[in-house]
Amino acid sequence: MHRLCCPALLALALSACGGGDTESAVDTPGAQESPKTRVLEAGAALLQDKPPIDAINAYLDGFHFYSGRMQAQMEAHHYCSHLNEDVIQCVIYDGNVGDAKLMGVEYIVSERLFAGLPESEKPLWHSHSYEVKSGTLVAPGIPEMAEDELMEKLVGTYGKTWHTWHTDLDKELPYGVPQLMMGFTADGQADPAMIVARDERIGVDSQAKRERRAEIAAPPVLPGANAWEQGEVIQLDDPTGHEHGRGDVAAPAGTDAAERNASSQTGGEDATPVE
Repeated sequence: MHRLCCPALLALALSACGGGDTESAVDTPGAQESPKTRVLEAGAALLQDKPPIDAINAYLDGFHFYSGRMQAQMEAHHYCSHLNEDVIQCVIYDGNVGDAKLMGVEYIVSERLFAGLPESEKPLWHSHSYEVKSGTLVAPGIPEMAEDELMEKLVGTYGKTWHTWHTDLDKELPYGVPQLMMGFTADGQADPAMIVARDERIGVDSQAKRERRAEIAAPPVLPGANAWEQGEVIQLDDPTGHEHGRGDVAAPAGTDAAERNASSQTGGEDATPVE
């Protein structure tokens, strides 16, 4: 069983510079902060304790897609706190700057805890094995050896992710109901241009990380996770009629987006798992 990260390692992850900036793509309406508001903020920052916020001690950058709508993909900046050896909780933003928009949350559990979940609960969760082995999940700014150790802890874990602000569509305010998100499980699913753009912006090399992580042992994905691969898609209907997961990510050249989405949701005949 793979345990989750030790507190010292997570502290190192947060203390690192975190790579290049990723600006928020959302411009919220509203008046500029008044001097009175800024004074109130400064006073609160000085006088109030914020234990849940202070407990955040790791920064991870990866990618999500809407469950059932793989063509709708986005980058996700995770700021995480370590609750114990088996549970991590993360808040997710659309960038890594001060005005980044809060997109959602992810809960991460160890293989042991996932195995003990009710069978009806497991389809809500996705594995992290491919994300780690492919090099697309990164911890920007920390030394490679520390990142390797962190990824060895995460490779056998599982996440449940809900996005509450669908920043791929909603460029002003959060609309509609939360949506369940999933992680990629094989080559050919994530838009390569999205990965290249992320790598260049924050100064990482996903392919080099993939090669470096070849020696990380990935346990088999447990039954129940990544249920969309077996055609079991769970998603919330939105009574407001809001359109979710339309997706602005283009398919790779020469690939029909609808065919790519359909193939990916069945595992994909051409999808090649990472060795």
